[in-house]
Amino acid sequence: MTSTPNDSRDIDEQGPAELVVSAGVAKNYITPAGYAKLRAELFELMDVERPKVVDIVHWAASNGDRSENGDYIYGKRRLREIDRRIRFLTQRLEIAVITDPCVHAGGDQVFFGATVTFVHDDGTEKTVTILGVDEADSLKHEVTWVSPIARALLKAKKGDVVTLKTPQGMEEIEILEVHYPSKATHPD
Repeated sequence: MTSTPNDSRDIDEQGPAELVVSAGVAKNYITPAGYAKLRAELFELMDVERPKVVDIVHWAASNGDRSENGDYIYGKRRLREIDRRIRFLTQRLEIAVITDPCVHAGGDQVFFGATVTFVHDDGTEKTVTILGVDEADSLKHEVTWVSPIARALLKAKKGDVVTLKTPQGMEEIEILEVHYPSKATHPD
């Protein structure tokens, strides 16, 4: 069966980052800390979680009738989820381009990994950190480097006024501060 981009099965098997990359973004920029986090999750799934579930499925299968065996059915489903996530993480780590934002420490130009404080037309200030698609957390005011706000800010400098395209129209924002971490945690 050939799948189309609208095939719901494909969407379920792909994470949001995979959709972004398949939509034309060729690079998967990530910080050393983000890479280490994805790598740790991959090894946790392969070395701890998957073996536990395999043991449960093996035990449940030895109990007889599998059609009504909840442990067996749930275990097989969980194994598929784990295997899907392992494949996804493996693919993401293979194409990862580790970019250490510390190399720009002390600079005032916005690059990947920068924490940027800017002010909107109405005077409200906001601070965001520009990270990779696999590591950004909007609840922590982190945005992906492919987001509209990041694209507007990238390569601008402290004091610059940039134009941000929003659903309400064009908005000018002024960059007040650019900050980079002074020291990064590198993966093993």
